[in-house]
Amino acid sequence: MSLSVSIKKSFKDFNLDVKFETSGEYLGILGASGSGKSITLKCIAGIETPDEGQIVLDGRVLFDSEKKINIRPQDRNVGYLFQNYALFPNMTVGGNIGAGMKLPKSVKNTRISELVKTFHLDGMEYKYPLQLSGGQQQRVALARIFAYEPDVLMLDEPFSAMDTHLKEKLQSEIFEYLRLYKGEVLMVTHNRSEVFRFCKNLVVIDNGKSVLLGDMKETFRQPGLMSAARLTGCKNISRGRVLSAHSIYAQDWGITLETEREIDEDISYVGIRAHNFKLADSKEGKNTVACKINKIVEELFEYTIIMEAENHDGQCRPENPEIWFKIKKAEWNSRNGGNNPGKLYIRIPEDAILLLK
Repeated sequence: MSLSVSIKKSFKDFNLDVKFETSGEYLGILGASGSGKSITLKCIAGIETPDEGQIVLDGRVLFDSEKKINIRPQDRNVGYLFQNYALFPNMTVGGNIGAGMKLPKSVKNTRISELVKTFHLDGMEYKYPLQLSGGQQQRVALARIFAYEPDVLMLDEPFSAMDTHLKEKLQSEIFEYLRLYKGEVLMVTHNRSEVFRFCKNLVVIDNGKSVLLGDMKETFRQPGLMSAARLTGCKNISRGRVLSAHSIYAQDWGITLETEREIDEDISYVGIRAHNFKLADSKEGKNTVACKINKIVEELFEYTIIMEAENHDGQCRPENPEIWFKIKKAEWNSRNGGNNPGKLYIRIPEDAILLLK
């Protein structure tokens, strides 16, 4: 199974320009709210019509602006799980699951019963959506999609309206259900943890444009683009000025970083994820920096240390942006005996330096 998307669409104050391909691996579509993620899914489903481009699903052309092809939504065989699940309020669970089935009544009833068991909806067949919890409604919506065996399954922010406990429980359940599905899976989200947990590949959409497509773990490790680094959760990003093939000056922090990797001349930003700093005993050593601590925020299992880098004179420039450092409580307490020093030495491992365009 494969999906190829290359589309453009203009709105009053927004332009969509998205291009990606996937072939059998779960694809995450990551972007900020309003970046064009959901519109992309609606174009694939046929709910929105692109101005130009092409959408091809497993060799079948769903849309082609040049050839004037635009398959109707109901003929695309695309499963779309909306954020609000879009269940029919006047239909029971069984009625919703069977709504799209075109089978003889006896076969249809058997299939509905199988899906009720598969999605753990036993005893709810005659209940209406308003009588169900959010998680139960989601399972009904998935069962309805599975009923007609679509070629691609698209999940639009499937956990956005749920509290943390329910979200974690349902994520585990949904992953198990998706194992039963053999087609393409696309998941739209602005939550990087969800995409990291579910997806093999990742496309990053920024202000309507797909800026990056690649292996999900590699994208998180070295995003390559400043916009992708921000969207994948990097809190520390500075403007960068390349000094040599192996050194770059982080202008906003006032520090020079060295790397064995060769630095391209067009690198203009440098990033460091908050979890990737290491504590050091002094300022000696490669990529080691003295920092002034501004604030320590206690979280459930770790501390967030908010600090500023000192320059070679031991001063912090007033305009310097703060640097965020996350560290497990046990490690912090063992090094500092529970005390909160005013100064901290941190080392930046070479593989933690994100070189960004």
